[in-house]
Amino acid sequence: MSKVFVIDTNKKPLNSIHSAQARQLLRNGKAAVFKRFPFTIILKEARPDVPVEPLRIKIDPGSQITGIAIVNDTTGEVIFAAEIKHRGFAIHESLTSRKQLRRSRRNRKTRYRQPPISEWFRKGNKQPCPKKRREGWLAPSLKSRVDNIKTWVERLRKVASIEAISQELVRFDMQLIRNPDIHGLEYQQGTLFGYETREYLLEKWNRQCAYCSVKDVAFQIEHIHCRAKGGSNSITNLTVSCKKCNQKKGIKDIKDFLKKDPVRLEKILKQAKQLLTDAAAVNTTRLALLKTLKATGLPVETGSGGLTKFNRTKQELSKTHWVDSACVGQSTPILNIKGVRPLLITANGHGTRQICRTDKYGFPNRHCSRTKFHFGFQTGDIVKAVVTKGKKVGQYVGRLATRATGSFNISNKSGLVQGISHKYCHNVQAKDGYSYAF
Repeated sequence: MSKVFVIDTNKKPLNSIHSAQARQLLRNGKAAVFKRFPFTIILKEARPDVPVEPLRIKIDPGSQITGIAIVNDTTGEVIFAAEIKHRGFAIHESLTSRKQLRRSRRNRKTRYRQPPISEWFRKGNKQPCPKKRREGWLAPSLKSRVDNIKTWVERLRKVASIEAISQELVRFDMQLIRNPDIHGLEYQQGTLFGYETREYLLEKWNRQCAYCSVKDVAFQIEHIHCRAKGGSNSITNLTVSCKKCNQKKGIKDIKDFLKKDPVRLEKILKQAKQLLTDAAAVNTTRLALLKTLKATGLPVETGSGGLTKFNRTKQELSKTHWVDSACVGQSTPILNIKGVRPLLITANGHGTRQICRTDKYGFPNRHCSRTKFHFGFQTGDIVKAVVTKGKKVGQYVGRLATRATGSFNISNKSGLVQGISHKYCHNVQAKDGYSYAF
């Protein structure tokens, strides 16, 4: 399983250890729990002159989920793995909802108000100066992805001796996809030839046959409009299909091949022209993330998605986000992932500053407490409650929802437990904007 991080009395990272060693140190009173997620212990006695092995943190940025792995380049051992689930689309939906509610409220409350000053400029044929955004500006939904990765790189640097970073800079080499004959790159005529296009198409067509929707088979790259009848090698004319459908279609026109299935025909022709939304989000944030990682002062290695897939398939590893992150870059050694359990991290944000909640029409319907902390706890803390008397005798561990009365709610895997007194609660981990699972 994943190793346990260790820091000394001065909070300096040491070599990570096996979980059995950590349990022994805790049992003997030589260490204490410093942090639960990621699990870290702090030694109570100093250990001077202990050699520490350098580690590399590897990042596979994604639109929805980002994979992170800490790898020992010398031994190939994966020390730690995690998958971060971003809330970018939730942010976009929240901003859109807020905009609609505000527009509706302005229309209800100030229907006959004087037009804004910009309208007077337009009537006088004078355009106001456009609002300029600062250089490097990112939309909030995109910026949150970069900030999540930055946060976890900084956290992991505090508990592990990380001395290098690897980042998958581009999911797909779009220049190579558009022009397969481009020169100047080593891998084009080598073992990586064709990986970029194939990976892009697999992602675009959801890893299933475009004609029969079969999954988990060997796919072939298929021309939607066949080459024999003037079809091009453009990425918008390519799809993936199983061998059976590819042979059955042959050089037929796609309209003739799918004349009995007009719904699928329309879907294929429409999807062929679309770009990947997720790939667009990753491509938009990639340079901002690279700049952020370089600001740490550590050497940063970059690689493409095709190279990541090549490294993974060469070692016959399963496809998951954290495995992909461990395979990023040319520095990838022979990996040892035996027993590694990734930490599943979900970004939830830090709540809201609204002083009331609204219904679906935008009208206020309930009050929000302005006090964040109650009896030393706040909503979102992970707590352990040992109830010794009453109807709810037992032990509960989960997320806390506070009340000013001191009667809290705890949500865990079993469900919601209501009416737990603050006197029985002990903080396991303070709210940090993320939730965790294995």
